[in-house]
Amino acid sequence: MTAPARSPRRYDPERKTRIVDAAVDVIAEHGVAGTTHRRIAAAADVPLGSLTYHFDGLDDLLAQAFRRHAERMSRSYEAAFSQVETREQLIDAITDLIHGGAGADPHDWAVAYELYLAALRDPALRSVTESWMRTSRTVLERFMDATTARGVDALVEGLVMHKTLSTTRGATRAETRQIVARQLGAAA
Repeated sequence: MTAPARSPRRYDPERKTRIVDAAVDVIAEHGVAGTTHRRIAAAADVPLGSLTYHFDGLDDLLAQAFRRHAERMSRSYEAAFSQVETREQLIDAITDLIHGGAGADPHDWAVAYELYLAALRDPALRSVTESWMRTSRTVLERFMDATTARGVDALVEGLVMHKTLSTTRGATRAETRQIVARQLGAAA
């Protein structure tokens, strides 16, 4: 009697990366509260067991997904300032960041806000948010002192949140530019 034929193992070296990327998408769509192993596996098109093989649990997977998202957002943030040489260009770059000019979209901000909320409840995730904020401030410190960079970083976060969550007309680009210029002590 011959043994039943086994399915060939699928060689999938990008599986773990695909799972983490799928987790980011699931977080954006369903929030942390609605993120499950099953939803992530379905989004990544992998067997459910792949998640437990590659990750120590859902918390580990969420932390890796948030870390990946923060790193990607940090690269975009840094790129937004790569051509800045003058104070006017700095004001424009910050304004562009707030108005989505650095490539961040509502999907990105949904994940960011989910991270902030999750970090309130899970101190282990605070290292992700702290690293992300430190990276943003380091970029800004190329143009200003550390204290001002901290304030501008908070201003960017706050204005993006206001813009994203507004049910009415948010600040126009011109109004935002004026706010940023005032924060930096420059004429609008």
